[in-house]
Amino acid sequence: MSVQRPTSGEGAKTAARRLPWRTSVRFRLGLAVALALSPILALGAFQAGVAFNHDARQRQLELTQGALHSAADARARIRASTVLMQSLSPATVGLECAPRLAQLLDAADGYENFVRFNADGRLQCAAANVRLGGSVAETAWFRELSSGHAVMVASAPPGVYSDHPSLLASIRLSGPDGTFGGALVTVLSVDSLKPRPSDALALQGANAALLDFRGRPLASSDPGDFSPPKPGWREEAMRNGGLVYHGTGPGNQPRDYAIVPLIGHELFVSLSSPSPGLLNWARFNALSTVVLPILAWIAAWVAVWLVADRVVIRWLHYLDRVAAIYARGRFSVRPVQAEDAPEEIRALAMTLDTMADAIVARDLSLRESLAQKDTMMREIHHRVKNNLQVITSLLNMQQRAMTDPAAREAMSDTRQRITALALIYRALYQSADLRMVDVRQFLEELVAQLTAGEGGRPSIIRTQLDADDLEIDPDKLPPLALFAVEAITNARKHAFGPSGGQIKVVFRVRPGEVALDIIDDGKGEAAESSTSGVGRTLMNAFARQLRGQMTVQPAEGGGTHVRLAFPPPEPPAAMPEPFQLSARNP
Repeated sequence: MSVQRPTSGEGAKTAARRLPWRTSVRFRLGLAVALALSPILALGAFQAGVAFNHDARQRQLELTQGALHSAADARARIRASTVLMQSLSPATVGLECAPRLAQLLDAADGYENFVRFNADGRLQCAAANVRLGGSVAETAWFRELSSGHAVMVASAPPGVYSDHPSLLASIRLSGPDGTFGGALVTVLSVDSLKPRPSDALALQGANAALLDFRGRPLASSDPGDFSPPKPGWREEAMRNGGLVYHGTGPGNQPRDYAIVPLIGHELFVSLSSPSPGLLNWARFNALSTVVLPILAWIAAWVAVWLVADRVVIRWLHYLDRVAAIYARGRFSVRPVQAEDAPEEIRALAMTLDTMADAIVARDLSLRESLAQKDTMMREIHHRVKNNLQVITSLLNMQQRAMTDPAAREAMSDTRQRITALALIYRALYQSADLRMVDVRQFLEELVAQLTAGEGGRPSIIRTQLDADDLEIDPDKLPPLALFAVEAITNARKHAFGPSGGQIKVVFRVRPGEVALDIIDDGKGEAAESSTSGVGRTLMNAFARQLRGQMTVQPAEGGGTHVRLAFPPPEPPAAMPEPFQLSARNP
């Protein structure tokens, strides 16, 4: 199994930038702390919920107790008023009626008015102003009194007996013969039903109302503050001694309502107060139950974020920059600033420093090895070239000893091919880069060598070279050189007569193609000799080695045109940039 490693610091940095933000150290540490503190936050929320429910139940209890207190106080006032009216009923006759009732109203607390009606329901006297347009004989409470009831309680019409919402507590008066003699009425303010400020159960923003058996408000300290109770409320209130429910008051504000019986199944006292709600409750109790856990959670997250940035992230960014510089081959920069970093970061910086020293040492060793290899390769090429020259000299001596012209010619062709190979090895050991050879310079030497090897023939056969610059792999140079040897030699032997001629060697480098053209202006016999024999076979073989194609055709103006076209060689792999070695930065 192979493991792929990033080739450079820039590639690793680019890959890191593509990672999502949630993979950062800050986020992961913050998430770990958040998860660790989540139980505390959940416990705080649970405790807040428990406290809110407890406070809600406590408020309902206080509201019910307040309504019970209001009802009890109202009953006490009604009883006290009935006792008072029974004791005063003989004195409320004649001219002394109104003064006596006014005097009583001034002395009593919590009463709005005292009124006396005769047996016909007409007003006889009152302690305060009464806006009554006629008789009250048709009212329900007056009819009940006339039919025999001793005491009746009912709501008062708005603005008739008092300027405030009120209720009526009336007693039956008997005439001299025991018949119905009228009614004495005490007017009580509905506001007096609310808990007094001195009462421990007083609720802020409380409103009181008097309800009939249908749940309709007969009188209220705030007419706009009413929310109808649910069906079956009266039976539940009578059975449990009270009823608490939630509703909406003025402005659709949530309010809590408590209803308790006042007198039997007919009248009920309703007391309401603003419902705190979860948000309002949290606003008043936030410091101890909600805000402190949330603030602690946020503070922990921020602390981890800042500490991670100052203690870890900025040092990692610093080491990342140093590694990127190392990737560019500059090992003179060392992470000396990491001396102020935490111990783990310092250890990582020391590892980078040790790595830089190891890379520098390995680079020096590799350079020495490469230099030794280059020296050895040049020596090998030089020795091969010398050996080929020795072989050429031996062949030359052998050629002089031969008498057969065909054998001498075959030996000459072999000697020229070996000479071409020797030139290749000389070009290699003289080249600055053993991986590439300059084709233009090599062709100049090859053509000059071929011309010099023909004895007196160069005086009548001229050779012209026109070549583009190209560096080629040494593996591709032998077939190219041997192809040129075969084509030029063939033209020199078969193309010209006694008057001589010209051979043009053209080497062109174009996009997608490299071409070697050898053109003579001779008699055309070179074309015939190029289409058969050993030379033709060798030239085709050399063309295939270069993955190219050879063509032979008549030249313009006479002569033969031999062409070799092959794909351009691929450029060699770039050598790594030499490492820059210098003293360490301070």
